[in-house]
Amino acid sequence: MHIPRKRFGQHFLCDQSIVQRIVSAIKPTPSDFLVEIGPGQGAITLPVLKIARRLDVIEFDRDLIPELDARTEGRGDLVIHEADALTFDFSQLHRAGRMLRVFGNLPYNISTPLLFHLLEYAPIISDMVFMLQKEVAERLAAPADTDNYGRLSVMVQYHCKVDLLFDVPPSAFFPPPKVQSSIVRLIPYRELPHTAIDYNLFSSIVRHAFGQRRKTLRNSLRELIDAETWERMPVRADLRAEDLTVQDFVAISNVLSQS
Repeated sequence: MHIPRKRFGQHFLCDQSIVQRIVSAIKPTPSDFLVEIGPGQGAITLPVLKIARRLDVIEFDRDLIPELDARTEGRGDLVIHEADALTFDFSQLHRAGRMLRVFGNLPYNISTPLLFHLLEYAPIISDMVFMLQKEVAERLAAPADTDNYGRLSVMVQYHCKVDLLFDVPPSAFFPPPKVQSSIVRLIPYRELPHTAIDYNLFSSIVRHAFGQRRKTLRNSLRELIDAETWERMPVRADLRAEDLTVQDFVAISNVLSQS
């Protein structure tokens, strides 16, 4: 029996009713190109593979792979990539005309950087269904001018429509985590609602603004925007980062990129 490793943030799902709800949320079909991050002991892997007949999985813990291989033998075409999802090149799985559908129980200790990594591949992903720490899930969906709204909210909402689906209690795992979990669906936009002319500049503005979120924009963005340029901005310099919508950040970026 595999002992969950704390350094990998491992908490294995063991509640079958929750498993079925997650599989229903994923809605796998045999025509999908499905990719699972962190299959662990295969709680979600097995029922998805049974329906889809083919599945790529990315697993960092090499000790889990033989057990996963054995459990899925004869159940379908399982392709195991022994790799760190944080550095994995998801484009290598992309085939012409076939978008990736990504899902998984993301380790709490790497969920935020992993989400940022996945956003780089948004153009080749049709949807993502993840189990996350509830606090992180709420940050993804948070609207402007709320406590949970931050850099992660803006960057994810720039790329994706965010749907909070349902919560998962600690009792659904072994060992039980000390936090609540939530299932969230991210659907990358095929056409962005608001497009930044210079995406790197947009990203930098968001990072600077929330890096000093208690300061006004005039102060948090002083390295990027001078007083003269503020006069041409569509938002006031005395606002704070959490007051701005995704559209506002894009507007600031686009004015600055054309200066």
